[in-house]
Formats: sequence, C-alpha cells, structure tokens
Amino acid sequence: MELEEMQTVWSELSDQIEKQKKLTDKMIIMMTQEKYRSRINRIAYPEILGGIICYGAGLLIVFNFSKLDNWYSLLCGIISIVVLFVLPILSLKSIKRIHKIDVATNNYKETLLNYAKEKKQFQKVMKWGYYLGFIIMFTIMPVTSKIINGKDLFSETKSIWPLVIAIPLAIIFFIVFSKWVFKHYLKNINSAESLIKDLETTD
Repeated sequence: MELEEMQTVWSELSDQIEKQKKLTDKMIIMMTQEKYRSRINRIAYPEILGGIICYGAGLLIVFNFSKLDNWYSLLCGIISIVVLFVLPILSLKSIKRIHKIDVATNNYKETLLNYAKEKKQFQKVMKWGYYLGFIIMFTIMPVTSKIINGKDLFSETKSIWPLVIAIPLAIIFFIVFSKWVFKHYLKNINSAESLIKDLETTD
C-alpha cells in the first residue's frame, strides 16, 4: 500500500471514529435528558396529586362558604382558600421551569447556570410551602368543623382536651412529614444536578 493510499485510509478511519464519537456523545446526552426528566417527574407527580387535593378542598370551602357564619371562621376560610389555590400554582410553576431545562440543546455551562437558578427558586417555593402549610393546618380546622359537622370548633366543643391533644400531634406529624418530603425532593433535585455535571466530559 502506497503512502497516499495509507493517508486516505487513515483519514477515512479518523472521520468514522469522529462520527462515532459524536453519535455516542449525542446518545449519552439524550439518555441524560431522559434520566433528568425522570428525576424531576418524581417530584412533579406527587405535587400534581397534591395540587388536585388542594383545589378540591378549596372548592369545597368556596361552595360551602355561606356556612362560615362568624368572623374567625370567615377569616380562616378566606386564608385557607387563598393558600389552597395559590400554593399549587407556585409549586407546579417552579417544577415546570426545572423540567423544561434542555440538557440536549444548551451547552454545559448554560445548562448548569439555568439549573442552579431554577433550583434556588424551587427551594424558595419549598420554604414558602412549609410556612403556608403550617398556617393552613390551623386555619382549616375551624372551617372543616363548620362545613362538615355544622359546629363551631371553639364555642360548641364540650371539652377542650381533644384540641389540647390533637393540635400537638398535628404539629409533630406535619414537621415529620414535611422533613420526609423535603428529603425526598432534595434527593431527586441533587440527583438531577449530578446528571448535568456528568455531561462536562461530553461537552
């Protein structure tokens, strides 16, 4: 084989190797995109279900608002409706923005910057969700008592002891459950971030 023929063969072989590398890199990026969205969906699906429950509870209060016949049950009803309708919007909007990050199209640096920005926003929404959830835990009690039982939780309750027992238990349950949810969410958020960082070698 002459030198020119060898150079031609080597050039063709190099081109094939380069094409194969680009194809492999593209496949890795597409698989990463799929895995990334799968991690975010582990957060999105529970939040969608939670949003449906929130809107269902909010509509129940709206349709029975006339049953709230004193100032504090009215106030609690208004606060509950606002939180139940606003909180899912904030949460799902934040998750949607993270989900929409295009790992396949954007370059590594741009993707990581966008993710860091949306992660920070999502964590902020999570904190707001915790505070608002804590508030609604108390506002929803007199409202549901009035709507379901037709009784004033405070003036028509024969004994205060059920409330004395129920409220601390509700607070403990809320804190434990919230920590478990946050841990689950952060695990998937950090896992999604690791997938993006692994792309640095293919960028």
